[in-house]
Amino acid sequence: MPEGIDVLHKTFAGGVAGFSVDVVLFPLDTIKTRLQSQQGFHAAGGSKNLYRGLSSVALGSAPTGAIFFLIYSNLKEIITVKPTILGDAICACSAEFVSSTIGVPIEVIKQRSQTGHVTTPFLQLGKKIYKREGFAGLYRGLVPTLAREMPFSFIELPIWEYFKREYPKWTGRQKCTPFESAVCGSSAGCFAAIITTPLDVIKTRVMLSEIPLSSYNAFLHIQQHEGISKLFSGAIPRTLWMGFGGFVFFFAYELSMSLSHRLF
Repeated sequence: MPEGIDVLHKTFAGGVAGFSVDVVLFPLDTIKTRLQSQQGFHAAGGSKNLYRGLSSVALGSAPTGAIFFLIYSNLKEIITVKPTILGDAICACSAEFVSSTIGVPIEVIKQRSQTGHVTTPFLQLGKKIYKREGFAGLYRGLVPTLAREMPFSFIELPIWEYFKREYPKWTGRQKCTPFESAVCGSSAGCFAAIITTPLDVIKTRVMLSEIPLSSYNAFLHIQQHEGISKLFSGAIPRTLWMGFGGFVFFFAYELSMSLSHRLF
């Protein structure tokens, strides 16, 4: 199969995977966001309206997932002659930089909705944030988002790729099934989620702030007023989200890859 066609298959599969995981696991993500908010879980909405902000995810997750795998796949073809953990990590980190930068405004709108700050529809809320806070308001949290997502992808994707390469050797088969690939992705996601939880907490605080707040000042506030343990708030739902989410994401990815190869 021509390399260009294969990249298109991976891009399509990435879009389906991104949409599937974000929509299926949205309630757990809402709980995690509310646990990390400064006002506390109950004040931020508790266990009510767990699907608030879903429209922003439904509109944005497929394009960002597709963009990630478009860049990731192309970079792997260009810079990696032989698959290596470091090569996969560099490609994943670079792809995450671009896709996260594009996806930050969607994440800002989503988290403002999740914590009960607003009940405004997606597009109207985006306009409201832009009118009140300017273009910078839509990109609030860009730095902590990149500081969270790039290390996460740097850890997760190489582990997933490594397991996918090694597991068939143990079983005597040529490649993993979609289910086995999903299990590999789930394991990698859990490991990466635990390590990057403090970065996620800081990112959430910056995005939820309605005044400019640096990542460093968010960290200092947590350290001085709430304790270092607060940096791991939401770690359990985040790890569950990333573990189960990794399974859904990579299962949807592999299944979509198989389907696209049959159709095109």
